[in-house]
Amino acid sequence: MLSLVTTTLIAVFLAQLVKGLSPEFFPCQLQKPLNISPLSGCPTGTIYVSQNLNDKFARFHRIQDAISSLPPSSPATVLVGAGEYHETLNITRQGPLTLLGQLPADVGLTPSSPFYSNPPFPNNLVQVWDNKFVQTGMDDAQSAVILVAPSFNASLIGAGPTGAPLQPLFGTPDFRAYNIDFQNRAANFSISQALVTDISYANASFYGCSFASYQDTWYTGRNASTYVVDSVIYGQTDYLFGFGTAWFEQVVLANRACGGGIVAWKGTNLTDAPGNRYGAYVSNSQIIRSPDANATTVTNQKCFLGRPWNDLATTVYLNTFMDNSIRPEGWTPFDSARPVIMNTTFYAEFNSTGPGGNTTQRIPLEHLLTAQEAKDFTVGGVFLEHPKWIDFGYLF
Repeated sequence: MLSLVTTTLIAVFLAQLVKGLSPEFFPCQLQKPLNISPLSGCPTGTIYVSQNLNDKFARFHRIQDAISSLPPSSPATVLVGAGEYHETLNITRQGPLTLLGQLPADVGLTPSSPFYSNPPFPNNLVQVWDNKFVQTGMDDAQSAVILVAPSFNASLIGAGPTGAPLQPLFGTPDFRAYNIDFQNRAANFSISQALVTDISYANASFYGCSFASYQDTWYTGRNASTYVVDSVIYGQTDYLFGFGTAWFEQVVLANRACGGGIVAWKGTNLTDAPGNRYGAYVSNSQIIRSPDANATTVTNQKCFLGRPWNDLATTVYLNTFMDNSIRPEGWTPFDSARPVIMNTTFYAEFNSTGPGGNTTQRIPLEHLLTAQEAKDFTVGGVFLEHPKWIDFGYLF
């Protein structure tokens, strides 16, 4: 678990790197005076959650209780009051759901403000955390802080390069979270997998959030599509992994140490979802050595951009700054049992910059994209549509 001092230092450091607010939800998210309902400016029907047991406006005091109260299919919005919520969120419903973290009341704060880069507001006011890590007999999914999946079986990750059996169902077509920090506080460099997210058989997007763990922080599961913008993801080992399709736009990937690769994707055959472009896509982003990386990491270790969890893995970096924590060869085989990166794996970069962005020593199998080739990799091209479940109005 991070100390308050360490958390504050990290937040201040990263304040210069991320920012953003939602013009649509800003009036709802902004904290109100005590005599005014926090739901002022919110969409009709918004549910308010507060940790304060004496808050007369709160309908619930735990986020999961609010989620569990919702009907299964209709759209819903939940406003979460400032505080640290020790709970696991489990979203199985098939209706759209939006979680809004409260924002600080300040006369100078507007929807076009660079929120994260304006002290004294370096942190989101809402943290959701748990402290589970994978132990003998557990599926990795059972450690996640937030699960968006239609059933328990659908959330399971399974073992090896093929994972859990395909499920014949789909969950919510539109889950969104704004300005919430999700943390797995059990995690440190010495324990096993400790997930923050498990998004499976669903569409989900996150705005101005952070995700903190060490191993396997972020998971986009089977037949899932995820979009993350203006956010920070902390990790050490394979901390972006999955079967589905994930786009990371203007994120900060913060290397706490190096193990495996940053991205360890599992590809999947196209019979599961014909035409889908499975993989991880990191765009207009930054890879840095995390401010809380230990001295050994700072001095000695350099990280791989990725390794293939199976031979159909896809990872693409576009217009991404990479500091000197990145190894010059870029990519590595998964382990001694799979010592070769097969040509069915697709690894690519375009316009990488910074000390780690020098591609002259990258492995021969990698694709160094031309400007024309890079045009094929867009949000619409990857998701095969202009996704209605993405808030393109979010300012960053």
